[in-house]
Amino acid sequence: GMGRLSENHRELSWAAGGGRLGQAALLDNACWLGRQPLLDFLGGAGGRLRMGTLLSRQSCQARLRSPEGMSLAEFLYPALQAYDFLHLHQHHGCRVQLGGADQMGNIMSGYELVTKMTGTDVFGITVPLITSTTGDKLGKTAGNAVWLNRDKTSPFELYQFFVRQQDNIVEKYLKLFTFIPLEEIDHIMEMHAKEPEKWGPQKRLAAEVTKLVHGREGLESAKRCTKALYYSSVEALEAMSDQELQELFRQAPSAELMLEPGMNVLDLCRKANAIPDGPSGYQKITDGGVSINGIRVTNPETVLILGQHILKNGVSLLRIGKKNYYIIKWLQL
Repeated sequence: GMGRLSENHRELSWAAGGGRLGQAALLDNACWLGRQPLLDFLGGAGGRLRMGTLLSRQSCQARLRSPEGMSLAEFLYPALQAYDFLHLHQHHGCRVQLGGADQMGNIMSGYELVTKMTGTDVFGITVPLITSTTGDKLGKTAGNAVWLNRDKTSPFELYQFFVRQQDNIVEKYLKLFTFIPLEEIDHIMEMHAKEPEKWGPQKRLAAEVTKLVHGREGLESAKRCTKALYYSSVEALEAMSDQELQELFRQAPSAELMLEPGMNVLDLCRKANAIPDGPSGYQKITDGGVSINGIRVTNPETVLILGQHILKNGVSLLRIGKKNYYIIKWLQL
């Protein structure tokens, strides 16, 4: 995720301007922690970290006072993070550790370990935590995280997360998460004050972040999914890949069917196990509870037509009620 984001930033913000963006090395600390013998660690870094200092950290005190208490693994986490800083300093010349404000104690442990073992001046920088409009921390611990990994948060989901931000936070997020010049952000907010119904800042924020994380194609994917889901766009639905369909309708069952001569809407719904057998399933269609590709169908005997009920990409999106979707993939058309 971080590697792709770095390359997207290079392409979007630096390629045309002629400037030069330095290279970033993305490392996995398992590469050195996994090969470090426990006794060597305790005799080296462990001997330089003082118990009193570790116990005095605010984060440690809070955990010790909590009903759950603090495990040995949690207590040793600052020591491991401090060792990461030491390793990066010794092998890569790293002299600055940057982290959220809640990482202050861990960063201080790293600073103390590196200075004691090498005598070199190193530095720590903390930044305020990003919070929601209610002041809650955004992150996996709080349960409201968005991920850089497409398997966890699709381009569509990332786009929708930012496009739904409220007015009182969107300007802050534009400054934090995008590279839009401050003067342009001021102009965006001025236009928003005149036409708030257009959601201009939210749409720009969502577009910029999605493009940065997933590239231009990721942004186009998010827009296709948005049009297909919220605007019932047949054109967008036809252009969607299998991956996009699965991302957009994660919980939707899928079925592979053969198109038989004279096959109608009732046949489709039953083969997909989308409606119950008998009169109640038939009535579900006549009552308007069934849509195919965003178009309501009320005649169960309607014969399926290529290009209308079955899209050019060999897919039909069947919806029963308001939220129950079924993805139909047609074989040998």
